[in-house]
Amino acid sequence: MATFKYIAREMGAAGSARVTGLITSESEHAALDKLESQKLLPVELKEVRPRAGGSVGIRKLATAYTQLADLLGAGVPLMRGLEIITRQKSNPKLAPVFGEISKRVADGSDLASAMEDHPQVFPVVHVAMVRAGERGGFVESVFARLGELVEAQAEIRDKIRGSLIYPAFVVGVGSVIVSAIFFIFVPRFEKLIEQRLESIPAITEGVFAVGHLVTGYWWAFPLGGAALFFAVRWALGQPEWRERLAQWRSKTPMIGLLSREIAVARFCRLLGTMESNGVPLLRAMEIARQAAGDPMLERAIDDAIDAVSGGDSIAKPLAASGLFGDDVVEMISVGEASGNIDAVLLRLADTLEKRVSRRLDFAVELIGPSALLVLGVMIALIAVGLILPLTQLSSSA
Repeated sequence: MATFKYIAREMGAAGSARVTGLITSESEHAALDKLESQKLLPVELKEVRPRAGGSVGIRKLATAYTQLADLLGAGVPLMRGLEIITRQKSNPKLAPVFGEISKRVADGSDLASAMEDHPQVFPVVHVAMVRAGERGGFVESVFARLGELVEAQAEIRDKIRGSLIYPAFVVGVGSVIVSAIFFIFVPRFEKLIEQRLESIPAITEGVFAVGHLVTGYWWAFPLGGAALFFAVRWALGQPEWRERLAQWRSKTPMIGLLSREIAVARFCRLLGTMESNGVPLLRAMEIARQAAGDPMLERAIDDAIDAVSGGDSIAKPLAASGLFGDDVVEMISVGEASGNIDAVLLRLADTLEKRVSRRLDFAVELIGPSALLVLGVMIALIAVGLILPLTQLSSSA
């Protein structure tokens, strides 16, 4: 996916003011089609490429947002606050970015437009919220909310990564042990057994066959893993394959449920945060769609955007997608009816994130023993395959 910066005019509105923004799409042609579907006539369209220095740590960004909110809350002018963030040495990648933003703002640019020039650091969600805060005069609260939003996203990410450490450790240690058995012990047993036994048990033959495969073609395993990694990475960049992978993932036990709940929690968090900070609902939904990260959820949001544009409820198309639970849909319906959908969405995000945390804990408790069980069964089969012919040798001696 590429990010394009555009300057456009509304179709059929002669003399209307220019509209600028960012749009994410697979190609320049697809970006033009998206603009046309939004009734925008592009005047200029160019791809925004990441600048040198790369992205910054998500927690560092959350800290910068919170510090900026605290400075503004203490009465420090925006320019002074940006300069203070620029002088900090804790993140050498983030400070220069805020330095460029400070220069742009000093030259008369608005803060959101200056941030928009750094898409590798500031997602469209953040830019939209800052723009709404500038227009409404509540930039301080926007940065405070952004700090909370980014910190919550970092917590979920770290929770998922931390939950995978133990299973990965078990699999890694198990792979080393099994490899050592096949490379060191099996060949020695094979020479001894083949010299002294005419009839070798079938399970022993199987152990020797696997040993030949592992020792003779060990190089195929890392190559196959690398090929699989790049194949999946390529497929994720293709809309058709990305959709298929999402469908397969959704049907996988436990993983499918977890991925759906994580995507829905992210959607509720983003949409609720933008709504509470003055971003119009339709615009907030379009941005949340870009940040959804799940093709099935993106399609559901598209249907919801069409429904809201036609004056219908947002809850109905979300319920029809099958991604949102009955309790989630019911709460969104109540939020729409009562006019506090932003608070409802944020409360839903908190609930779903806690639910995801509990499911991750359960998954780790299940995956760890399962990995140990598989490792134990493999070692037991190898041991039986090697010990069985030895018992035959001792009985015939």
